[in-house]
Formats: sequence, structure tokens, C-alpha cells
Amino acid sequence: MKIHLSICLLLTRFSFLLGADQPVKTETTPSGLKIEYMFIPDPEVCEPKSKSGDMLTMHYTGTLQKDGKKFDSSHDRDQPFTFQLGVGQVIKGWDEGLTKMCVGERRKLTIPPHLAYGDRGAGNVIPGGATLVFDVELIMVGDHAPTTNVFKEIDVNADKQLSREEVSEYLKKQMTAAEGTEGGEDIKQMLAEHDKLVEEIFQHEDKDKNGFISHDEFSGPKHDEL
Repeated sequence: MKIHLSICLLLTRFSFLLGADQPVKTETTPSGLKIEYMFIPDPEVCEPKSKSGDMLTMHYTGTLQKDGKKFDSSHDRDQPFTFQLGVGQVIKGWDEGLTKMCVGERRKLTIPPHLAYGDRGAGNVIPGGATLVFDVELIMVGDHAPTTNVFKEIDVNADKQLSREEVSEYLKKQMTAAEGTEGGEDIKQMLAEHDKLVEEIFQHEDKDKNGFISHDEFSGPKHDEL
């Protein structure tokens, strides 16, 4: 399996180098979702294929169809995104457009508003009624999520401590991403009380009360090494 995964990823990289920016095939589903298959690995090394309930680890870049403006990218954070497919953890366009996908496969999803964030949009980055375009690459399919170094994700300046600003920005990003999923009303309430939530986190985590949360103080998911 590890050899097959390496082959898939190497083939994907070669497709970039060769300028393979044209889709192998394109389809539009009855819901209005457009799927462009940018790179499909050899079927002999395409196991398993993604299905509802799987934990998928993806790299992605999201842009607005209207002007091409990028609003989010896992590549910028150098941190793939992991989620469970088909249970409402992501927007409907992802749950529909990422099934039967091979490790190493790349797709471009053009997602209409009703399968994304609708008329309300998301935060200040996605306006209401926006059609979204996602370039996605499947890195791994699993039964459970790999351990994520959340401390590293929050510690943007890599100074081995978390400031209020870093925690605040991380929470906003996570809440905005979840706003269009199930439980959206609860997320809106949390956004409204965002500053209060940050202060509660610091009251609990900042043990020495120096205004920062150190790696030792942080109780969330993290790796032991820095």
C-alpha cells in the first residue's frame, strides 16, 4: 500500500511538471455540481476509493469563480485538511464531489451556492451567492483521523507559544469553515461570542498567566516534539 501511495503521488507531481492542466473528463451532476477530473491514477493502484464515512486527507485551494480570488488553501499552511466524508462536516459540494476518488487523484470542483454557503456567504471572505472553485488532491483515505498537531497550526509565527491573536484567528477560520454545515446556528452563536471564548481558553490554558499559551500548557492535540 505504501508503494502504491508513493507511485500515485509521484505520478501526480509529474502531471504538474508536464503542464497537465486540462481535465481528463468532465461531468455535471443533477445537483449542478461540475467535476473536472484533472488527474486519475492507474486503476491498478487505485485502492481504496473514497466512500461515505471514510476519513479523507486532502490538499486544496479554494477560489471565487467570479474573479478567481483565492480565499483559502491548505498549501499556504503546509497542512493537509482531514475530515469525514458524507456526514456534514464539510459543504455539500465536497460531500458529493469527493466520492469514488483515488489516492493521488486531482479534481476541480465548481460548486454552486446552494451546495456551498448559499445566500449568506461565509465571514468576510465568501460573499453571499458565490460559486466556488476548489482544486483538490486526495492524499490519504483512512478509517480514522490521523493525529493533528493543532498547536503547530495555531502557532503561525512558530515562536512556540500561542498569542491571543493567533488563537483568535484560528478559531475564526475553523468557525467560518463550519458555518455552512450542520449545526450552523450554533456556529453563528459562537462567532457572536468569539472574544469571550478566546478569554475562556486563556483562563484555562495560560497556567502562568503571562498572556501566552506555551506548548507544555496547551492541552489540545499536539506532537511531543517541536
